[in-house]
Amino acid sequence: MLGTVQFGLNYGIANTHGKPSFDMVKELLKLAFDNGVTALDTAPSYGDSEIVIGQALAELGLAGRFRIVTKIPGVPDSENPLPFIENSVAESMKRLRTNFIDAVLFHREQDVIHLPELNQLVKKGVIGGGGVSLDSAAFAGKASGANYLQVPCNVLDHRFDSLMGQPGKQVFIRSVYLQGMLLMPEDKIFPEFREYRRTLESYGLPLAELCMRYLFSLPGNPSVLTGVDTSDQLRENIRLANLGPLPEDLFQKVRKTVPLLPEEWVRPSQWNKNRFPETKN
Repeated sequence: MLGTVQFGLNYGIANTHGKPSFDMVKELLKLAFDNGVTALDTAPSYGDSEIVIGQALAELGLAGRFRIVTKIPGVPDSENPLPFIENSVAESMKRLRTNFIDAVLFHREQDVIHLPELNQLVKKGVIGGGGVSLDSAAFAGKASGANYLQVPCNVLDHRFDSLMGQPGKQVFIRSVYLQGMLLMPEDKIFPEFREYRRTLESYGLPLAELCMRYLFSLPGNPSVLTGVDTSDQLRENIRLANLGPLPEDLFQKVRKTVPLLPEEWVRPSQWNKNRFPETKN
């Protein structure tokens, strides 16, 4: 899965290229399609990402060739949230130039309580499935009615491991490199992570490869979501994905290397801006 927040915003602590041009977006989408990427992740809050995707796919002749996952922004307090949900989906469809969206997630995890209303659109055939994008472990148990879940997960973040492989659920994994911090120079990452990273580096694989292949080793065949700024980055992610899962013994070793860490360490939205000022959530 290709993340597209960069198509609409300058995003990510390791992003030194800024928002890609429209021609670059088209190049990235064509490259992704030609190399087996099957889905795109977007949201109304990602600047003009939906508009850019809709136009680019139309010009490339690739409309309908990717599964598209988008999101509903924060649902306002209301006795009947359905009109807001329906309107959000309709507006996303206009921007994406489509009359069907494969999956729609609540962008704000607190809105998981509105899953029954979202599932009405599934029953009508307007969308393929409904779900929620989770950020805090406190909401993991409240998403039992969701067919689709987006969660952060990586070699340092095990908060949502129990959701992998649950019957009837498709999990989209984001934060492969913890917003790029895992791959930054050692003096740029949190001191609490440095010893864990040294241990992971000692296992004989380049760290980026270890991080990517670890996620493809998780149960349940999750969809791994990565965002890129350049075609070279996308080619490298595709190369790493094509290497497949880790050997089982190495996977188990990696999984046991890092314990369940405090949520404020691995949840970027909780990072202290004074401590890590260049972070973009």
